[in-house]
Amino acid sequence: MLSRTDAVLIIIDIQGNLAQAMYEKEILIVNNFRMIQGFKALNIPIMFTEQIPQKLGSTIPVILQELKGITPIAKESFSCWDDRNFKEQLEGLSRRHIVITGIECHVCVYQTALDLISNGYTVHLATDAVSSRTMENRKVGIDAIKSAGAHLTSTEMVLFELLGTASDSKAKDIFKIVK
Repeated sequence: MLSRTDAVLIIIDIQGNLAQAMYEKEILIVNNFRMIQGFKALNIPIMFTEQIPQKLGSTIPVILQELKGITPIAKESFSCWDDRNFKEQLEGLSRRHIVITGIECHVCVYQTALDLISNGYTVHLATDAVSSRTMENRKVGIDAIKSAGAHLTSTEMVLFELLGTASDSKAKDIFKIVK
């Protein structure tokens, strides 16, 4: 079970022209936007990465605007875990449940999920908030991440699991986000 005290959202590489080439990019973007809003409303930490931003560009504006105040972690490795800054920041949060979103599902998301799992983290893959350039690679990535031991989930599942009850003071905020 996800809890507000043990969860962190990691958004991987939703940047530049690569984001525009994703399969069902509109769904990818909308669900990442909702996830960010929900985590912010619930005061849960968010981290995000950019793969070689000087070459691939920065995080797309609609997502970047919502992440205002959070510094992106620039990386070269496909797995976020292989980046020292990423690892230090994540370990500094002392949270063990990682909700992952981003691109590409079969490359950076997959390799990050595997490394996190093998280092004792519980990974929750928001399947409606990840993508690849093709439907096939997205599906292969999701299947491989599940086979490695991650929990498959969705944007709404994550937000309502973190909310826990309709009587929570943040319920109205979450209901507005998922509408």
